Amino acid sequence: MNNQKEYSIDWGGRTLTIGVDLLAQQAGGSCTVRYGDTVVLCTATMGGIREGLDFFPLQVDYEEKFYASGKIKGSRYIKREGRPTDEAVLSGRMIDRALRPLFDDRMRNEVAVVTTVLSHDGENDADVIGLIGSSCALMMSEIPWKGPIAAARIGKDEQGFILNATYDEIEEGGMEVTVAGANGKTVMLEAGTDIVSEDEAYNAIAFAQENFAPVVELINQVTQEHGKEKADLFAPKTEEEVEALKEKQELQAIATAYLSEHKNELFAEPLKSKKDRKNAVNKMKEGLEAHLVAQEIGKDKRKVAMDVVDAFVDAEVTALILDQGKRADGRGIEEIRALYADSSLLPRTHGSALFMRGQTQVLSLVTLGGPGMEQHIDTMEFRTTRRFFHHYNFPSYAVSETKGSRGPGRREIGHGGLAEKALVPVIPTKEDFPYTIRVVSEVLGSNGSSSMGSATASSLALMDAGVPIKSPVAGIAIGCASREDEDQWKVVTDIQDLEDGDGGMDFKVAGTREGITAIQLDTKTLGLPLEVVKEAFEKAYKARIQILDVVQANLAEPRAELSEYAPRIDTMHIHPDQIRDVIGPGGKMINEIIEQTGVEIDIEDDGSVYITSVSAEGMAKAKQMIEDLTREVEVGEIYEGKVTRIMDFGAFVEILPGKEGMVHVSELAPHRVEKVTDMVNVGDTVKVKVYEIDPMGRINLSVKRANPDYKPENRGPRPPRQGNGGGSRHGNGRHNDRGPRRDDGRRSGNGGRESKPASNDPFAINL
Repeated sequence: MNNQKEYSIDWGGRTLTIGVDLLAQQAGGSCTVRYGDTVVLCTATMGGIREGLDFFPLQVDYEEKFYASGKIKGSRYIKREGRPTDEAVLSGRMIDRALRPLFDDRMRNEVAVVTTVLSHDGENDADVIGLIGSSCALMMSEIPWKGPIAAARIGKDEQGFILNATYDEIEEGGMEVTVAGANGKTVMLEAGTDIVSEDEAYNAIAFAQENFAPVVELINQVTQEHGKEKADLFAPKTEEEVEALKEKQELQAIATAYLSEHKNELFAEPLKSKKDRKNAVNKMKEGLEAHLVAQEIGKDKRKVAMDVVDAFVDAEVTALILDQGKRADGRGIEEIRALYADSSLLPRTHGSALFMRGQTQVLSLVTLGGPGMEQHIDTMEFRTTRRFFHHYNFPSYAVSETKGSRGPGRREIGHGGLAEKALVPVIPTKEDFPYTIRVVSEVLGSNGSSSMGSATASSLALMDAGVPIKSPVAGIAIGCASREDEDQWKVVTDIQDLEDGDGGMDFKVAGTREGITAIQLDTKTLGLPLEVVKEAFEKAYKARIQILDVVQANLAEPRAELSEYAPRIDTMHIHPDQIRDVIGPGGKMINEIIEQTGVEIDIEDDGSVYITSVSAEGMAKAKQMIEDLTREVEVGEIYEGKVTRIMDFGAFVEILPGKEGMVHVSELAPHRVEKVTDMVNVGDTVKVKVYEIDPMGRINLSVKRANPDYKPENRGPRPPRQGNGGGSRHGNGRHNDRGPRRDDGRRSGNGGRESKPASNDPFAINL
């Protein structure tokens, strides 16, 4: 029975519809959202408390379904959806970053928010719609959450900004800025653009904020009519819980009092390194532990009291910035840590670079390959290939831990994707640089924005590899300290561990000297005012220029030559109709070329042929073979070919791969030839000239005309006719210059003239 109720608004020129009370009724909150013909199901469900955790166990998933776009998974053997694609992981992380700040961080109940794509129209991306639906599902559920929020994807054209730009509009306009927030505050940003100015990026965010109100009002309307009462997870419900809460508050008050008395010890000296900061915090914990032991507080109760230390340290770091304009490591508000950049570190890689910002250290490596190494992408949205990709690795030793490596997780995929997004706008086109490009960033040390360190190191590594990028890229993470209830904000440049606590933000901006290429924001506030966003852009620009100065001091521009170990690519073009000639039946011809030359060959539908090889000799040979396969035979050209067949009337000669012509017996020599095999045999190599291509495309060849000394009026002597008792015709056997008839009616030798010397033609028969 269909009891679905629908609520719709016109938004961005299309209808946005939220449907409730039909699907997933046992979830804590559920709804469908439709925009165009893209439909998502969003659910939010809360479980029980996970004891012993010191973090909020929120899981946000974005599930692509191939049926949504009428596709079957391309794999021959696996047809059901498996682990999420990288694109699905990135969409899930984007939704997570928008929702997470609005939960109470004291929560320890498991919460799962799931977006399932049910229908996809190929125009409207489902991630923004999924974020709106997740916001609505949370609002309808019993889960405490400080929403609602809206989201929008902003593009641009000649007329200005586009609300919820389609794939084509994003491609044409070169801008994709995804914003989430409400009431003039931004909780999440994600952007990958062609190079745009800070002002244009800021204006795109402000434009999104201007269009959030209708969506927020719609969600509020749905919640008012269908929402559940919110659960009170923190108020004690029994006398025992009241007493336990009271005891906890007393213990934490004791701990806070001690920490307040000794807080000056925390920042007595600038905490320059991560180890210094860790030691300072541990020292405070040890002092507090001793203080609690002295008061004869038991072990379990001491543990409860110790829980306040990290929050206290975060608050003190914030206070230091807001009240004194100082930072824990002694830097100024806009000061970047020590920078270092170097390239060509490794001998056999195609490009390498090391970038350091303080204790964040990233080694990036570039590998170049032929067009055939492109990655094939098979997702719900599209099947395509990509020729540039960036991978990010984060081993546990980078943060002094011993966790085993189990392959890339969501974090690695997300950070790698952000660095890739930052670099894409400067990668040369395939026409200018036909290589497939893989960059790998190995994070060897981390203390603040390794993703931006990866973008910077990778930019330098690309230049070291000789990739003609349009401009070097650098990135920086901007943070802030805030007291939201007092509307106090201070933006800081180049954040590190202690500065990413409550009331802060991680505002990553990457770009060139000319403008921004990528943005990613997550925050631990209820949303950033637009003036904070604007200031963050301004400080990010200053920092980016400073970093680029260091990068370009090492390597100002891409190297003029590729590494000697990188393959070379030669490009040629053939007519599309000739592609089948190069490939041959069942791939016979192309495989033969590859086997003989050791090259890689990639052919595109437009006739572009890419030959990739580390051997110049192999490449030249492969190119010649392809030219021979596609070469058009013309009258007057001379070839050396191999005799392939013998017939009574002549011989067939292969003058180009797969192309044969026929030498008639009369064209084998400048004299009469009785048997073809007297002159040539199968396998012989002969020089031939094309003297005719008939209307049916048949190629007629001549051996005698290929001899540059041959002229019709300069024929050699005739050999005697076999079995006729007299002389045969000379030259080519034609009846020119007939001699006088003899008594028996036959013509005599050469008409009484002297015999000419024997021909130099190798096929002439001299008697």
